[in-house]
Amino acid sequence: MTDKMKDALSLLGRIVLSVALLWWVFSMVNWPDTISALKAADVTLLWWAFLVHVVLQLIVLVRWFIFMKALNFTAPIGQVCRYFFIGLFCNLFLPTSIGGHLVKAYGLARGAGQKPKVYASVVLDRLSGFAGLVVVAFFAYFIGGSVIDAPSVIVPIVVLTTMSVAIGGMLFNERIYTFFCRVFLKIPRFHKALMDMHADVLLMKGRKRTGFGCILLSCGIQLLGAFMYYLIALALHQEVHLLHFIIFTPIISAVTFLPSIGGLGVREFGWVYLLGKVGIGQGIAVSLSLISFFFIIAVGIFGGVMYVTSPSDRRIQPDAQDPTTERANT
Repeated sequence: MTDKMKDALSLLGRIVLSVALLWWVFSMVNWPDTISALKAADVTLLWWAFLVHVVLQLIVLVRWFIFMKALNFTAPIGQVCRYFFIGLFCNLFLPTSIGGHLVKAYGLARGAGQKPKVYASVVLDRLSGFAGLVVVAFFAYFIGGSVIDAPSVIVPIVVLTTMSVAIGGMLFNERIYTFFCRVFLKIPRFHKALMDMHADVLLMKGRKRTGFGCILLSCGIQLLGAFMYYLIALALHQEVHLLHFIIFTPIISAVTFLPSIGGLGVREFGWVYLLGKVGIGQGIAVSLSLISFFFIIAVGIFGGVMYVTSPSDRRIQPDAQDPTTERANT
């Protein structure tokens, strides 16, 4: 089986999974009630929720800047912003919610050089985001778990915590990281790239204050995301405790890491399941999820415009040499 065929089958599998989950969720929805809820939604609150979503994305961009500065990586602000929003655009149709991050890292590394630092900044950014996700979910559940009265919700929180500790432990332990990278010894170029990136990741050991500051910033991002969903629920005339969204939002964010196209299907399934624990009907849960996805589309389209209007992004230059390589050869 050729690599091209494997990629095609993988893409087909993700599409089938997304469609299957959407069909399963939508088949249970009372569509007349859902449409009525959307028609009766408070437009003003929805606009405020969208504004919160935009601010949230800008804070995520600032967090990426902080990591780049910590790794002594410099690039034009306009270029970094452009690839950030192009990454959001690619998240709409790439597998899982991390696909766009790979695109923005590749684009910035190709345009600005210093590939190990660029990829290290993205890895650290995602790791701090995941850590913030776990911290908020963990503390919110133990502070207000009694409000939810759904003990099973602790299961995904424990899984998220375990994954976060395991990934962080591997990245910051040179011996463990080197051991796992031995898998790629038969691909020398890729193995070297992983080790070079790890050398930059380890720079954060001497910048613990910056690292913990970014984790706190990530906690704020999760809380802001929860507030956005809370505003959407209010716009749909649902009296739901804010604490519910503080607990559920990190779990939904983690769920979108699963194979899907743009998070469709898995996101809706997650909200239907979790909001069902607090008495919210399936139609309202799907409406809330779809409205948040429309916000993602709106910001993603902005990145799409940047992509289309940037000629250098539409065609890969295979003969373009990394500036760091050029310096090494001189």
